[in-house]
Amino acid sequence: MNLQTSRRGRVRIVALAVAIGLLMTGCASDAPQSVLEPAGEAARKADGLWNLTFSIAVAVFVFVQAALIYSIIRYRAKPGREARQFEGNARLEVILTVIPALILAAIAVPTIGTIFDLAAEPKGDDVLQVTVQGRQFWWMYEYPDLDVVTANELHIPVGTPVNLTIEGYDVNHSFWVPRLAGAQDVVPGRVNRLTLEADEPGTYRGQCKEFCGLSHANMALRVIAHEPAAFETWIAEQEQPAAKPAGVLAAEGAKLFVNGSGDGQFADGAACASCHAIEGLDGALGVIGPNLTHLQSRKTFAAGLFKTNEANLRAWLADPPARKPGSQMPDVGLTEGQIDSLVAYLETLE
Repeated sequence: MNLQTSRRGRVRIVALAVAIGLLMTGCASDAPQSVLEPAGEAARKADGLWNLTFSIAVAVFVFVQAALIYSIIRYRAKPGREARQFEGNARLEVILTVIPALILAAIAVPTIGTIFDLAAEPKGDDVLQVTVQGRQFWWMYEYPDLDVVTANELHIPVGTPVNLTIEGYDVNHSFWVPRLAGAQDVVPGRVNRLTLEADEPGTYRGQCKEFCGLSHANMALRVIAHEPAAFETWIAEQEQPAAKPAGVLAAEGAKLFVNGSGDGQFADGAACASCHAIEGLDGALGVIGPNLTHLQSRKTFAAGLFKTNEANLRAWLADPPARKPGSQMPDVGLTEGQIDSLVAYLETLE
């Protein structure tokens, strides 16, 4: 008996520790993808609906638990008292049907209103249009009115509605920036739309929300919100062609990027330009991989997985699949010298 009691005590302690640990995860101070910290109009509407629904659910939970505890205490078994048996109670059944129905109806009204509000697409000359395409495992952004194409880091002006036209390229993905808007499916052959807007400058982290392959967890994204003047400056810089390579090593890298090495390992169809485009570099017209025209203007690459610096670029070029499982970029067997020249060139793409 003592052994059994001791085991039960240990189980309760472990269960309590696990419960406390789970509760403490909700107290994280660094939560860049928290839906409870909205920073845009769309996210704020969703958060308001969540708060209302959660408050009603808490009220129902408290009422039900209070009624349960009262019933347990009030009608507990007592010595010498015979329990009464009841066969149905029409009035109680009607009450227990009508009240939940009214509660659900009360929740449905603001829910439907919020759905229509979020689905409404703002119009006007001040609305920024961006086409988003999800690919394994990165994001492509095209600003059709501005002649700008970039990858993984979406730049927007503060206080401006941004209409996203979202398309899938290979498999299903889901575009989600929790602090700015809800998630939107990214489906090949189908066009979906999402509107987001940032209240203040900053970097907002997002994530592919639907399993899409080996590097699903590594398919992050960043939305960078600028003051309007800073955004105009960024656009002006992005509209420029890539800088001409300065120095012998960088020039060799540019040539290698377009033509390959000609040694049978990294040549012809395996050249970087087969997949990547660089505006201003003749022959670099690839459309399969990210546009690299202004690679150095991005703080990260490989969908936010690595900071953009020399060490990470070298490691990436040496063996992309090892750095990011499932990556569509193959290991083409670059030599140290080839990596040196390619990195030297890539570092000029500011």
